[in-house]
Amino acid sequence: MAHVERLTVYPVKALDGMDCNSVSIRPGGTLAHDREFALFDADGDVLNGKRTRRVHNIDTGYNPETGTLSVTTDGDSASFELRDAGERTRAADWLSDFFDVDLTVKRDEALGYVDRREMGPSVISTATLETVASWFDDVTVDGLRRRLRANVEIGGVPAFWEDRFVGAEAPAFQAGGVRFEGVTPCGRCVVPQRDPDTGEETPGFREQFIERRQETFPEWADRDAFDHFYTLMLIARIPEADRDAALTVGDPVEVVSAIET
Repeated sequence: MAHVERLTVYPVKALDGMDCNSVSIRPGGTLAHDREFALFDADGDVLNGKRTRRVHNIDTGYNPETGTLSVTTDGDSASFELRDAGERTRAADWLSDFFDVDLTVKRDEALGYVDRREMGPSVISTATLETVASWFDDVTVDGLRRRLRANVEIGGVPAFWEDRFVGAEAPAFQAGGVRFEGVTPCGRCVVPQRDPDTGEETPGFREQFIERRQETFPEWADRDAFDHFYTLMLIARIPEADRDAALTVGDPVEVVSAIET
């Protein structure tokens, strides 16, 4: 049976994810704690994996009860209570030294620093991860999961199940009664091409991905909704009426009509 297999949020944009058994939905339609904090340089530009491979050389953990970020590198470790402004300044100093960039840590509780601020959670199926990982000799399912950084993983469905929710007359789906409406397929950047632990690029990743993606593009998907084949994952929207709810691992998932009744 289709169900929510995994829920993951990324408390600090570009840093490690945090798996959750249950997560509430913010008023802005994103998941609580997802990209709640982000690192900005002096020009106001965000620091992320597209900008620097250094994100692969730092391990982080986050305690949502206390707001504490723990950071570990080969040579150092520290922790910071990011809900406190003074602690955010201390974290910024530490991270500035690590990334060799003058940084500020900012917080957005209402929406988070998601890339597409008018949209909501990202969605992928477990079967998609398993299929795509099988295309490469040295890519594991968990490694691919960390490369792609989806919020909601759906089990009990076929590979590329999420592709059906964009395009003309595409349906929606419900997870535990929460409605998800597809907005756009996710065009991928350079980050999925890298090993999440080392930052080293997997040779030929993009070319092989595009070739296999084209070969396996599902018949139920609307090809016109995809600009190219270097896409994987659905960016969805949660309607305002469902934004006071929560998602829980194990919630049943069902495909529903494109038009709410």
